[in-house]
Amino acid sequence: MSDYVIEKIQEFVESLLPSMDLELVEIQYRQENNGWVLRLFLDGPDGIGIDQCAKVSREVSFFLDVEDLIPHAFNLEVSSPGLERPLRNPADFKRFKGKKARVKVRHPIGDQKVFIGLIGDSDENGFELLFEDGTNNRFLMDQVRKARLTL
Repeated sequence: MSDYVIEKIQEFVESLLPSMDLELVEIQYRQENNGWVLRLFLDGPDGIGIDQCAKVSREVSFFLDVEDLIPHAFNLEVSSPGLERPLRNPADFKRFKGKKARVKVRHPIGDQKVFIGLIGDSDENGFELLFEDGTNNRFLMDQVRKARLTL
């Protein structure tokens, strides 16, 4: 059920956001201590403001009321992914070139699974991380378990 709900909401949100110059970073739909929560994390070229979050929240609320996808009470939260936003696709690495990232790989490289460095050149297949010691390493997208900007 939750995969279907996320898929339908994602389709709607991804059709709504381009006209607002925003992008969907992540959707979370899960049960927590205080009940069900639907979280949308959005970003834009200049970040995202409260007014934009409120507008998206209204549009998504209206959509969910009409479509009746969620048969129980839930809380809708729309926000920025924050300063340590996830990096999920090649476009993210290209956009944040020169920013510091933390990358966790699926299988150890040497004896290491976590790498922190500045994002270098990237393409559709992978990206380069530049380390403080002056070395660098290229990572293929399918090697990466999780990546995010870091402070």
